[in-house]
Amino acid sequence: MYSLRNKVQLIGNLGKSPDIKKTESGKKLVKFSVATNEIFTNLKGEKVKETQWHNLVAWGKLADVAEKYLNKGSEVAVEGKLVSRDYTDKEGNKKYVTEVHVNELLLLGGKASA
Repeated sequence: MYSLRNKVQLIGNLGKSPDIKKTESGKKLVKFSVATNEIFTNLKGEKVKETQWHNLVAWGKLADVAEKYLNKGSEVAVEGKLVSRDYTDKEGNKKYVTEVHVNELLLLGGKASA
């Protein structure tokens, strides 16, 4: 049961190609965003499509896979955990970020073209 405490599973499409970075220590990370869509009928009987954007981060071998195979529009299934952090921007404003740190990545369909 402990593994269910902070677990996120998403299926969606990349909004743009992954952003590849390396830390000062040489560790590779990839940042990308995934859109998930939900379609429902509102109280007026109209079909509504709602899109949510999720910021994802993958490290190490998963970063290698993401760099090699993911492009804008790629459909993926991911599993990971929610991580919240804050930082101060150049103007001195405090910013808050919530990301999914990916520990499982499944490519759905073929490689999307850029």
